[in-house]
This record gives sequence, structure tokens and C-alpha cells, in this order.
Amino acid sequence: MNHRIVSDMPGRIRVRSGNYAFTKEEALAIWARLDKLPYVESVKVSHLTGGILVCYEPGFRGQILQAVSQINLKQLEPVSKTGKEAALDIDLQFKQRLYRIVFNRLVERLLLPWPLRTLITLRRGLKFLSKGLNCLRQGRVAVEVLDGAAVGVSILQGNFNTASSIMFLLRLSELLEDYTRRKTRNALSQSLAIHVDTVWVEKDGQQVSIPVSQLQIGDKVAVRTGSMIPVDGKVYSGEASVNQASMTGEPLPVFKKPGDSVFAGTALEEGSILIEARALAGESRINRLVELIDQSESLKAGIQSKAERIADRIVPFSFLLALGVYGFTGNLRKALSVLLVDYSCAIKLATPISVISAMREAAAKRIMVKGGKYLEAIAEADTVVFDKTGTLTVASPVVSRVIPFAGYERDEVLRTAACLEEHFPHSVARAVVRKAQEEQLHHEEEHAEVEYIVAHGIATLYQGKKVVIGSFHFVAEDEKVEITPAQKNQADQEANGDSVIFLGINGKMAGFICVTDPPREKAAEAVAALKSAGIRQVVMLTGDGEATAKIVAERLGIDSYRSQVLPEDKAAIVKALKAEGHKVVMVGDGINDSPALAAADVSVAMKDSSDIAREVADITLLTSDLHSLVTIRKLSQKLMNRIKGNFQSIISVNTAILFLGLTGTITPNTSALLHNAFTMAISASSMRPCLREK
Repeated sequence: MNHRIVSDMPGRIRVRSGNYAFTKEEALAIWARLDKLPYVESVKVSHLTGGILVCYEPGFRGQILQAVSQINLKQLEPVSKTGKEAALDIDLQFKQRLYRIVFNRLVERLLLPWPLRTLITLRRGLKFLSKGLNCLRQGRVAVEVLDGAAVGVSILQGNFNTASSIMFLLRLSELLEDYTRRKTRNALSQSLAIHVDTVWVEKDGQQVSIPVSQLQIGDKVAVRTGSMIPVDGKVYSGEASVNQASMTGEPLPVFKKPGDSVFAGTALEEGSILIEARALAGESRINRLVELIDQSESLKAGIQSKAERIADRIVPFSFLLALGVYGFTGNLRKALSVLLVDYSCAIKLATPISVISAMREAAAKRIMVKGGKYLEAIAEADTVVFDKTGTLTVASPVVSRVIPFAGYERDEVLRTAACLEEHFPHSVARAVVRKAQEEQLHHEEEHAEVEYIVAHGIATLYQGKKVVIGSFHFVAEDEKVEITPAQKNQADQEANGDSVIFLGINGKMAGFICVTDPPREKAAEAVAALKSAGIRQVVMLTGDGEATAKIVAERLGIDSYRSQVLPEDKAAIVKALKAEGHKVVMVGDGINDSPALAAADVSVAMKDSSDIAREVADITLLTSDLHSLVTIRKLSQKLMNRIKGNFQSIISVNTAILFLGLTGTITPNTSALLHNAFTMAISASSMRPCLREK
């Protein structure tokens, strides 16, 4: 590609091929090609000027120029507009539309004769009048009615310059809002993606794990309790209860049998099924969640909905005030000044832009928020409840000891435990499987149907024997596996603060496995920071014994804790806290946390959470750092302060403009300019990050 160097500095070079040397699509493809180079730090491409700006690592200037020279516009591959490509495309479209609006405005004002300018103003004015009339036909007196009235009155008065200025500023405001929403939707679509790396597929009677990229239409995909369904398809065999809340909004799980349809992104709560893939998981799940966030009234922050209701209620009063001014003074110019100062426009723009920008900021900090109301809830919360395992403690606990009882070998205990735990998404299960893999203990599946009892354990038939694994409560008390006092005493002594899972075979204890689960790095600092951010009490819930719970709570500065807690108990504790008047945030990661997550005012799932936990949670942390909780708390508080500050500014500034118009100090044209300029300014200000970068 022909080009000339227009700027050349160490690590930064700009070249230009001439105005419109390539199209917008070609600019996107050029960006994608150069951005893939390992020594390129950033690329900017403009199809308007034909310019390319590349920032690169020192010492690669020659390679950059060679890469640009080798670009052949006819051989560029089309770019799928996802991720960074979509963000760049949105930026290019925004700039193109902005340049077009400003350019047309300058041409009309400076070059076109008055009669032609008038015709253009009339044609554009009809669109605004049409929108206003449509609102009235629907029985709504909204901002569109005010805009149409202001434009219409200006035209009827013969004040075409004022009408043209109003429409110019309104189009800029609409462009700014559309750009903000599209940028936010793109950022959220990337942060909301729950990536599935591998799936279990049945081939020749055996289940094998393959990369999801190799999955084909017609493959039989095995999905078990607690897992996300990775594909759209129909149930080939088996039965299960499926949580379809993300797809249909149904609060209760739906029973699925052979022949029924299932959808990617829904979660299997109980049972196991084989799914015949009909459509591979692409962006359908992401798009659904983004639409949910962007459109659902139920997910708007209460303060946002309140602001929008206030904005709509103000519109009729603007008309009444304008009519009153005209009736009292007989001055149409002053009445028009009232119509042109619209409180509701700024309120309805600035508030949702503030919320959606905060959600985008959260996404940039790798925090997924499913709706604005959850930001408001976490800002108002006074209590945080943590599940211990996988939340306050590391996401990857490790097996510290494997202790067999008489009649069993150590390797046999670990191999059998790994075989049962293979398919269950919990950090302790992953620790057992990982330990068996490290010791090269192959655990091919030979068991029959697995029954998973939430937060208790697993029961199955293995080599013709009934095998159970899980907590002492499940194995010894629920499943009635015999354990001698000596065995129980040995387990208590060996545990030494670690979590213990028991293995029973044919009604007798075969052994137990100790899993050490150290606190996350800087977890104590995160707990202290939450208290500094206004959280009054921090509670820890765990199924572990009293000794383990006490050690962790004291080490992390937890205010109170409950040990040996069952899933239904966790939810009951959260409900009890709410009944006492507390605003509760629940943080968890496992299937067993789902009831408590659903019961809280706002729920948070960790990065390595089970699929069901992520599905239920209102907020998902995409990093393992608990300081993300502090970040989202502070961001939410800043957001609420911004919205309240915006409201005060809108009332103050617009009232001042209204007073100047009523006293005749400024003309309607100046009134429109000041009002719309302020609306744009406060909308742009609402896009700024709530949190200052360090």
C-alpha cells in the first residue's frame, strides 16, 4: 500500500495514504492485521484521512514500515466485528456521523442560500413534529412532544435559525447517547462471555473430553448436575431439571426428558443428560444478557426509574408554564424560551448514561453487573456474607493428606474419590481430581448413574459397589456408613484445621481426604477495606467444623461466623439478616451457595464459581482478587453521588437559563443553545469514570 511518513518518533510512527484511500471496512481490516503483530502496542486507523498511527516496541521500526507496505487492500480478509474490532467499528461510526453532522451544519450556514436552508430546516422539522405527534397519539406527553413543540413554534414564528440550531444540538445529543450505549453494550458483551473450554462428548459408548471448538452439529454432549449447557439442542437421553431463567425468566427449574429442547447458557440443576447438538454456542447467550441489561425495566436502578418518572412528569408543567407566560405577557419569544428549557431532557439522558457508563467501567475492571439496580443495592448494603470455601479461601485448594482405613490402599481411596468427583464443579472436587492426575492415578469412569446431593456429597454404583463421598454428615449420618470411634478420632486429629471429605464403600468407611484451603491473598485487607467503605458487619458461612471456621475468621478479621452450615441454612441466615433490616450482599462460588445467593439483596459470584452460581448471581467478579468487591462498592457509591449531583445541577442551571429567558436577558435562540449545550455537557460528564485511576 502506498503511503508517506508524516510523523516519526522512537516507538511511534504515523503514515498517510491520502483522504479516503481505503474504506471503513478496509480500515478495520488494516487495524486487525497490524494489531496482531507481537511488537505492536497500539494501532489507530482513520478511513477519512487515510492515516495509520502505530505505537510499537523500540527496535521494530523497519518491520512496521514493511508490514504497512505489504498491505494489499484487495487481499484484506473481512473482520468479524467482535471484541476490539467491534469497539473500533463503533468509534469509527461515531466519528463519521459526528463529522457529517458538523460538516453539514457548516456548509448549510456558510455556503447555502437562505431559501435552500429554509427548505432543509422545514424537512428536518417535520421529523421532530412527527415524533411529537406520535407520542401524543399514544397518550404520552414526553420529551419528544417538547422537542417537536419547540421546533414547531420556532418555524411558525419564522425563526428558522433558532429551529435549525435546536435540531442540530438535539442530533448531537442523540448521537452522544447512542455512542455511549453502543460502547457500553460492546464492553459488556465481552465481560459477560462465560467461556467453556472443553465439553464431554459420547463417542462409541465412551465419554471423552474435547475442546469446544471441535464440537460438531449432531454430537452427543454429556451435561451433569451443576454445569452450564454449552449448546442448543434436544435431549437425546436422560432426564434433568434445568434452570432456564436466563432464557425465559422462569423462576423454577424445568423438567427435561428425551426429545425436549434445551438451550446454551441455561444451567442443569439436577440429573444428567445427553444433548444432541443442533446449534453451537456462539454469541446467543451474550446477546441475551446484554439485551436483558439494556432493556429490562426490572433491572434499572430505582434512582434511575425515579429520575425518568420525574422527567416525564415535568414535561406537562413546561407546557403549562409556557402557556402561562404567553397568556400573562403576550410575548411569544418568552414563551418559546420556556419550551426550549427542558429539565426532563437532561434528566432522562444523564441518569441512564451515568448508570450504563458505571456498568461499562465495572466491565473494564473485570466485574460483570447484570443491571443498574444491583449497583444501587450494593451502594446501600451494610452487611456482607461470605461463603468460605473458594470465596474467602483460594479458588484452587489442594489435597494435603489421603488416609485409608483398614482394608484399603491409599491410591485406591484417591482414585475412587477422583472418579466420583470428576464431573462436579466445585473447588474441593477439582482438588481431588488434580491430585489423582499429579500422581498418574487413572480414574476411568466405571460407575453408573451419579446422584449428587447439593452441599453434602455424591452417591453412585462403582464396580458393583455402592460408593458415597462427601461430608461426615452426609456419609455417616444420611447414608448410614459405619464409622468407628477410632476412625472418627483419627480424622479429627489428622484434619488440623483442614476440610475433610469421607469415602464410604458398601456401608463401611474406606478412608478420608484432607483438603487444605488457605485464605486468598490479601483477603484480610479486603475485609478491612469493605468495613472502611461503610460495611458494618462481615459474616462467614461454612460447612466446615468449628475449629477450621474459627481459625479462618480470626485470621481474616471476620465479625461473626457459622460453622457446619447446610445450604438451606445459608439461605435462612441471609433471610434472617434481611428481616432484621439489613441490606445483604452474599458472596459465594458453589452450587451449594445458590439458594443464599438468590435470597440476598445483591449476590456476587467469584471468578471460578460453578455455572449455577454465576447464573443466579447479580454480579460476577472476573478476577480472583477480593478487592474487586471494594472496587464495585466504591464505584456504586460514587455513581449514586453522581446521579444526585447531576440532578441538583440540572435543576439549578436550567432554572437559571429559564429565568434569563423570562426576563428577556437572552433570546430563545440563546436559550436553546445554552440548554442543549448544558445537556450535552452533563451527559458527556456522566460518561467519565467514577473512580480515579491510580
